[in-house]
Amino acid sequence: MALKRGFKAHGERLATGLRDKLGLKPGDPADPVKVASLLGVEIVSGGDLIGRARFEELERLQSGAFSACTFIPAPGKAVVVYNPLHPPARLASDIVHELAHVLLNHRLSRVEQLNGISFLSCDVEQEEEANWLAGCLLLPRPLLMSCLLRRMDEAAIATSHGVSEQMVTYRINVTGVRRQLARIRRP
Repeated sequence: MALKRGFKAHGERLATGLRDKLGLKPGDPADPVKVASLLGVEIVSGGDLIGRARFEELERLQSGAFSACTFIPAPGKAVVVYNPLHPPARLASDIVHELAHVLLNHRLSRVEQLNGISFLSCDVEQEEEANWLAGCLLLPRPLLMSCLLRRMDEAAIATSHGVSEQMVTYRINVTGVRRQLARIRRP
């Protein structure tokens, strides 16, 4: 599904503004906890709510079924709950993706239940928007271009910015920075 016309530029501007409020330079990694704090969103490990064993059981039953979700326990309050089994680099993407939903004021499209607690599940378009904005926050275009100019590979970029290699590959592909760099380097 394609994003609405103008959304990508809007997402880049929104991410730049938020990164500016955090005092981040284009090459600085974005700390999901600091982003959440700025937005007034609490972050909680799902293991603290229902126990780690329940996540291990879910992983055995359906691998990759749960990454993170946003609970709205009261009007104006948001809590992001994440899967405690995911490695830190994956957690950064999971948490910032949920924060993107909050930033974009995504509306509840479907109520899901986790141990009797309701959380929102967004539609496909909202998921695409949250993916885009999360990528903009974690790996802005100027940062990617700078890393590629320094000939860093995906693994090095991921390690230095606390994200997964999959996130780096996604952002490089969707932003077209590698193609842009190839044009710059042509004799």
